[in-house]
Amino acid sequence: MNGRIASMACVWIAVAVLGGAPAAYGDGPIVAWGHDYSGQCGVPPPNESFVAVAAGSSHSLGLKADGSIVAWGDNIFGQCDVPTPNTSFVAVAACTWHNLGLKADGSIVAWGRNEYGECTVPSPNTNFVAVAAGGSHSLGLKADGSIVGWGWNYYYQCTPPAPNTGFVAVAAGSNHSLGLKTDGSIVAWGQNDVDQCSVPWPNTSFVGIAAGVGHSLGLKAGGAIVAWGTNWAGQCNVPSPNASFAAVAAGHNHSLGLKTDGSIVAWGDNNRGQCDVPAPNAGFEAVAGGGSHSLAIRTGGHSRGDLNCDGAVNGFDIDPFVLVLNATPPDYLEYYAAYPDCDHMLADCNDDGLANGFDIDSFIALLGGG
Repeated sequence: MNGRIASMACVWIAVAVLGGAPAAYGDGPIVAWGHDYSGQCGVPPPNESFVAVAAGSSHSLGLKADGSIVAWGDNIFGQCDVPTPNTSFVAVAACTWHNLGLKADGSIVAWGRNEYGECTVPSPNTNFVAVAAGGSHSLGLKADGSIVGWGWNYYYQCTPPAPNTGFVAVAAGSNHSLGLKTDGSIVAWGQNDVDQCSVPWPNTSFVGIAAGVGHSLGLKAGGAIVAWGTNWAGQCNVPSPNASFAAVAAGHNHSLGLKTDGSIVAWGDNNRGQCDVPAPNAGFEAVAGGGSHSLAIRTGGHSRGDLNCDGAVNGFDIDPFVLVLNATPPDYLEYYAAYPDCDHMLADCNDDGLANGFDIDSFIALLGGG
């Protein structure tokens, strides 16, 4: 498991960053599941070399290893139109209809809906190390440990409580905000109608945070998740065993936890299948939750066409390739029975997001080294 994993919060939400690193990252393809009515689960090709993910209400963002951002899904407010130059990004955050991108120079770029000034970054736009996007507000964590908030502030979700110092991570829900302190405590402010800001005792030993519409998540140093706030869909009922988690993410009304073994646990509202993690549930390095969809980055250790996962594309991949084409979607149980540690999407040789007969010519080309 990649030791760089940190926590992720997004929905109407956020990126929670520890030490200025991207909130949830790996190095490989994105797996998406749940509601796809706006194409938010249709990752554009080439689906590779992603290092961070963020999910809005019905759109998605992926940060590439080269520092560029790819956006897809609902674009009603231009939330998928990444401003130029699309370079040098190191972190991303997505909410309902606006996004934030953190540049390597410490500045923030914001785009999408700006009805309440949520995309108008306050001056000076410098020295930021983390970003979080809420329903209609935004947060930026400065290198000095202070938090800057802007946008809709009806519930004072943009106004961090004093002392505004010593923060190492931020997360934003619909109308509330979370900040993680250097001492492992969580500070919460903004709307608290369903106790989303009432951090459970003992408020210590937290290492990660995430925020949904009306619920909050905290990851403990020992690998357990603490959840509080609204629980109408069971989004605060962490499944047993509540242990060995390495990262947390919050969707609209669902929650996700990434285990140290690379598997994902999801719970809460599942009306669109957003909690049904696709098989194989293994090899994940990052996770994000959106309105009714979820995103994850899978380890990019194998190339397209390497269906037996032996590190090479050759004649030994023909049988498993045929097995994928003849297997029954969406679970492909026949393939995974023979190759449990591989991924059927390695058969997507034409990179159109599907594994089917249209991949045959591209697979043959890969066998020939073309």
